[in-house]
Amino acid sequence: MTQILIVEDEAIIRTALRRLLERHAYTVSEAESVDDARRQGLDRFDLIISDLRLPGDPGTALIEAAAPVPVLIMTSYASMRSAVDALKQGAVDYVAKPFDHEELLATVRQALEQHAPRRESTEAPSPAAQPQVPQDMIGDCPAMQAVYTRIRKTAPADVTVLIQGESGTGKELVARAIHRQSRRARAPLICVNCAAIPETLIESELFGHEKGAFTGASAARTGLVEAADGGTLFLDEIGELPLDAQARLLRVLQEGEIRKIGSVETRHVDVRLIAATHRDLHALSKSGEFRLDLYYRLNVMQIDLPPLREREGDILKIADVLLQSACRRHDREGLKLSRSSRRDIRDYPWPGNVRELENALERGVILAEGNLIHPDDLGLRPSPRPRTPVTPRGPADTDDGGKAVAEEDLSLEDYFQHFVLEHQDQMSETELAQKLGISRKCLWERRQRLGIPRKKSPRSRSA
Repeated sequence: MTQILIVEDEAIIRTALRRLLERHAYTVSEAESVDDARRQGLDRFDLIISDLRLPGDPGTALIEAAAPVPVLIMTSYASMRSAVDALKQGAVDYVAKPFDHEELLATVRQALEQHAPRRESTEAPSPAAQPQVPQDMIGDCPAMQAVYTRIRKTAPADVTVLIQGESGTGKELVARAIHRQSRRARAPLICVNCAAIPETLIESELFGHEKGAFTGASAARTGLVEAADGGTLFLDEIGELPLDAQARLLRVLQEGEIRKIGSVETRHVDVRLIAATHRDLHALSKSGEFRLDLYYRLNVMQIDLPPLREREGDILKIADVLLQSACRRHDREGLKLSRSSRRDIRDYPWPGNVRELENALERGVILAEGNLIHPDDLGLRPSPRPRTPVTPRGPADTDDGGKAVAEEDLSLEDYFQHFVLEHQDQMSETELAQKLGISRKCLWERRQRLGIPRKKSPRSRSA
């Protein structure tokens, strides 16, 4: 049975983590400090999970002392720099407290799977002897088999990769699989959603800034590109990157150089870039919204992810895995999908792809009253159709039986479309979100769902 050592000086956190791991069939021991951990014999464990800040020596002292046992670092001081430093010292990964249970369990499984061959090498077959589905990816339909093959061939090549696919298809999972199978696997993987960062801050976040470079820059900051030095940088929704930042990123790809905002010095970085988008970058380059030279730099190797509706053989398999995960999160083990629910899941077109399926199953687990999840619990509409972007609809388009909820949703989304299209030339994304009473991330998600592209500011177009 897998042996895990938790090194944490706060008893409440240590106990909660032990109970979580024991519920998933791990054998767990505890220690309050590095010295306490050493006294228990580090080599008898399969994995060590240690807090970064401990009485006496820091948790990173266990990395060398326990080798080759993998060490997973926890930190409530969730600065990117401390996490990257831990990874560079040899930590297998890190988690920030307070941690998400499912994320932590997935990280633990990943660490054990990656390092198990070292401890059981006498009988384990060679990894090359049989092809493997990348971790956390589910499905074996022909389209996904092509994706797995492309990942396996691309990962060791250390080239720039462009992942294309609809929102919710799992582009970040592909990026993580490429990183894990690459020569940079022990270096950091930094993931950035370009659409979730305000335009005014994205250059500072990516490339860093010096103290006093702009109002509010009270201290120098290391950018995420530099934090990924030696490892992999994953830029999700790169089509949302402003033109100014695109020019800086092109410099990184061409020359391996970055310059912080407000600095005259350049620094060399060794970063592998993986980019992802649900938009047609080549078409955007023709309209001036994306740099054509950057597109060609990104598109060295392309991986296309199929939407869920084209993976009929995988849908129910994915649903079963996601359902088990949702049941564990809500302590409702044993719930099953009824026959009619499985039929509805199989036939539904899933415009939101795997993310929408996960949300529907989470809703079903919460609402189910017996041992079965019924169609009403999933909340799927009877006749789901992908919504046509920016298409006005009149009263004649509704069914006579008409559902009040559907009509209300339609009017709200029509209002959203009308407001955004009317004001986006005069307002920033932040101002639009404030006027609509939603977050900037929610604004972006609704844009994607309704097919309303974000207009670039005149300042960015002239860059």
